[in-house]
Amino acid sequence: MSEPTIVSPSELYPPLQVFAAQPPRRRTWLYVLFFLLTVFTTLVVGARMEYYFRQSMPALSMNEDTIGVFPLPWALERPSNLLLGIPFSATLMLILLAHEMGHYLYCRYYGVYATLPLFVPFPYVLFGTLGAFIRIKSPIRSRSALFDIGIAGPIAGFVFASIALVLGLSISQAMPAPVPNLDLEMGYPLIFQVAARLLHGSAAAPLSHLNLHPVAIAAWVGMFATALNLLPGGQLDGGHIVFSISPRHHAIVSSLTIFILIPLGVYCWLGWFVWAVLLRISGMRHPIVPEWPGITRGRHWMALFGVMILLLTFTPSPFMHASGREVWGQFFQHRTHTQ
Repeated sequence: MSEPTIVSPSELYPPLQVFAAQPPRRRTWLYVLFFLLTVFTTLVVGARMEYYFRQSMPALSMNEDTIGVFPLPWALERPSNLLLGIPFSATLMLILLAHEMGHYLYCRYYGVYATLPLFVPFPYVLFGTLGAFIRIKSPIRSRSALFDIGIAGPIAGFVFASIALVLGLSISQAMPAPVPNLDLEMGYPLIFQVAARLLHGSAAAPLSHLNLHPVAIAAWVGMFATALNLLPGGQLDGGHIVFSISPRHHAIVSSLTIFILIPLGVYCWLGWFVWAVLLRISGMRHPIVPEWPGITRGRHWMALFGVMILLLTFTPSPFMHASGREVWGQFFQHRTHTQ
């Protein structure tokens, strides 16, 4: 009889070969191109704002007799026209970049693969851009990492927007009567009231009596974007924060947010209804993140700071006279007149 053959474990179960996943190649040129396009579109609309502001007209006016609804031809007539948009463009781009880089840098810190910030130019919208975003393309390995990545953007954007707000309000024009603006009337969040009181005390002019400088308008856009991102639902920054605090309550809080946004869309601003629909379409489920360990007590306090930012930047009616009821009434009235 021959001796039994002894097979070592390494021969019976050969070690698995592990290959490091290669992240997809960055198309850096695409991000640079969209960044430059957004700089250009915000320069164009900012030039119109600055021109009207210097004429002591509402900066958000769209007077067809002077520049026209679409300011591109006017802005390109002379280089000096386009350069007028630098204060607005530089301020808004810096606020948006700070927000997205807050997310991006914390992704790098936690070893999470994310794209560079992608800016979205929009030439004929009021502010020249629809914002910016990054895409996370690898798993987030802990609730603490999810929390830090989610809250870093709103805090960074809020800080830069607050600085811009103080500067912009200090150079805005106080008017003896409410500023007439038939084109657009903005609603102001609480942070504007606070900043005006800090700057001028009890002598602060009502916000309705201020002709806002384009820098202050850029700060308003930054605050508005911060509030939108902090809505506690879905995969918004606020949704990430809620999930990192309590994964089991994320779907409930998201549903409650949608439930609140629907009547706000009807009675305050039609856009809230659109956001409710987008939250519902994007799904109530959150990407899987390990449930344990939880987040630290310090992060719970930081979450309260996030709630404070939301309360300071949120306004039920960011654009006045644009509720669902009013828009529908105007549409119905227009149809009646045309028939």
